[in-house]
Amino acid sequence: MSLETLKSASRSELIERWTALFDQSPPSGLSQPMLVRILAWETQARIHGGLSKRTRNRLKAVVKGKAKVKPVTSAPAGARLVREWNGVSHVVDVSEDGVLYRGERYASLSAVARRITGAHWSGPRFFGLNTRKVTS
Repeated sequence: MSLETLKSASRSELIERWTALFDQSPPSGLSQPMLVRILAWETQARIHGGLSKRTRNRLKAVVKGKAKVKPVTSAPAGARLVREWNGVSHVVDVSEDGVLYRGERYASLSAVARRITGAHWSGPRFFGLNTRKVTS
């Protein structure tokens, strides 16, 4: 079933597809857009093989609490960060030589956070980077 077919399917058709793939009904309350996303991913994973063994093992270790975790304190070049502040969404694009915010280049995320709030902030903290965890 193609992505376009999934997107245009009715909820009952999506539930039917879910039941065929997983041999059980989907969790109650799962939104239609989320059903589409999960079904699309699962279909693709079955065709192309899904997650690598290494990734599955790392995820299992995280769940069991056996993996080392460290906070993410910077974003890689090419990342787009979004932060809502006082009802306004602020988008920052990270590049090799700084960050771009509203057409202006800044040396750091902290400079952008200061521009947005008018106060000194840790840029990674303001954009939520040191609350996300990754395995090392």
